[in-house]
Amino acid sequence: MGATGDRDEHLCQRCGETGPTVRSRGRIDLMAVLCDDCWNRLANEMAEKEGATAPPRPEFDPDDVTFVEPPTCRLCGADVRVYPTVYDRWVHLAMADLPAKDVPRPFRWRLVEIKPPHSPVVIDIVAVRVRGIDPIPGELVTPAHQFLCAAEQAERSVVKRSLDR
Repeated sequence: MGATGDRDEHLCQRCGETGPTVRSRGRIDLMAVLCDDCWNRLANEMAEKEGATAPPRPEFDPDDVTFVEPPTCRLCGADVRVYPTVYDRWVHLAMADLPAKDVPRPFRWRLVEIKPPHSPVVIDIVAVRVRGIDPIPGELVTPAHQFLCAAEQAERSVVKRSLDR
């Protein structure tokens, strides 16, 4: 996939360049073969469209056994879950899943467990936006916190009232 001639170099699928930064990208294998610049542009575009603009969760020492509180929303103070997306950006998700019928399409996410080949051990959990085929109305999805955020809802209602005038 993307090799040039008899060399082992890969071509960026967006700009066609070769080089040391061109490699397979994404947390799920074979998402794309891109150079650093093209990958960052693509991932940032996807994050902006999907609302995955949360800062990454801090790295923790695996030997540290102290209890860690979940992060909170800086706008409303509610607890949130922070997960990486398949394109290496982070999203704040609600603490509880809801039926798909109660969550508008742009706010529906699923959590996918990543396991190595030939092992039942989960090594990562990745957030994936639900698109393409809609879930059945009663199927549980994980809403983006943005949908449930009290501060965001207040801001949306103020904008809506100003547009209605």
